[in-house]
Amino acid sequence: MENHELRILMLEDREEDVELISRMLKKDAISYVNSVVDTKEQFEEALRLFKPEVILSDHALPQFNSFEALLMIKQKGLKIPFILVTGTVSEEFAVSCLKQGADDYILKSNLVRLPSAIRNALRKRNVEMRREKAESDLRSQNEELVKVNHELDSFVYSVSHNLRAPLMSVLGLIHLAKAEDNQHSSHFNHYFELMQTSIHKLDETLKEILDYSKNARKEIHFGQVNVKQLIEDAVESLKYLKGFDHIELKINVKDNVPLYSDATRLKVIVSNLLSNAIKYADLAKSNPFIEVEVIITSEKLNLRFTDNGLGIRPELKSKIFNMFFRATEKSDGAGLGLYIVKEASKKLSGYIEVDSEPGQGSTFQLVFPNHVNQRETVMASGLAQ
Repeated sequence: MENHELRILMLEDREEDVELISRMLKKDAISYVNSVVDTKEQFEEALRLFKPEVILSDHALPQFNSFEALLMIKQKGLKIPFILVTGTVSEEFAVSCLKQGADDYILKSNLVRLPSAIRNALRKRNVEMRREKAESDLRSQNEELVKVNHELDSFVYSVSHNLRAPLMSVLGLIHLAKAEDNQHSSHFNHYFELMQTSIHKLDETLKEILDYSKNARKEIHFGQVNVKQLIEDAVESLKYLKGFDHIELKINVKDNVPLYSDATRLKVIVSNLLSNAIKYADLAKSNPFIEVEVIITSEKLNLRFTDNGLGIRPELKSKIFNMFFRATEKSDGAGLGLYIVKEASKKLSGYIEVDSEPGQGSTFQLVFPNHVNQRETVMASGLAQ
């Protein structure tokens, strides 16, 4: 401050008081230029043209007062250190001034405090400005991050969606080739099977990415859900998985009351849990099975997926819901399936419990609220977390 001439606006109508204040500031080696005003019009003009860095204000002037000055500063959105310099005042008045936005008050009988009060007010305002700038920068960075994430989600969704179409076309052509190639079927079928397996693996990865993207970017929509039909549709879409034909699938639905939830996310959850159970089925057993039990009440939806598959080793239980976790390198997909189940369940305010024994099988128990009182309601997914 010593190398900078501080612009001080004095709201004061007594020349002798201006002189006393000036002496005190010079005595403390504060370098400054000042503008002295005593009316509302002059004060407003000085704010606009003089652009003060500090305001020293008497309280009661013939046509203006410090409260009015503070109000004007607030209305203009200015953040200028404001110090009340006045005669004897009550403690209640001083507190009232501080509540109105004054940084400090100095009695004219104790002007020795004025230089330190100015320095403290400037220091305080400087800290506030840096904090506000940091908050503004953080908001800008967050907004940019949200924008980038949205663009990335859109890109991932678009690319994954567009890649699946040609894959399905190739798969269809392979089926046609297998059907027409009777003469060399024994020779080529092996290669066709390898091609199909590779395409299904890639398709599984793309579906996981699409499910993840949908859950992250899609709004939550509460509508009536036909759970039995939803499960049957999910099963139909998984019939291509290896071993599906050897697994007994049992579906038991108790739906005495209607269910209102997000059908898209429920299907993602059901599909991923069924897919996981099929992939880790123990086909060496004589009776591999997957059982799906559904109980719907007016308050909640209970889903239970039970299988007698390979089970989960104890040391892996805490990792199965992690992003990109795969139990073995031979696993299909990107390792997003159970992670997506967890994230989609969170969006629906649900929870998951897992019970599993190696060699015995696994049970996934899920509970979700029945939003029967929120029919056809759309809720932004960000607010639902």
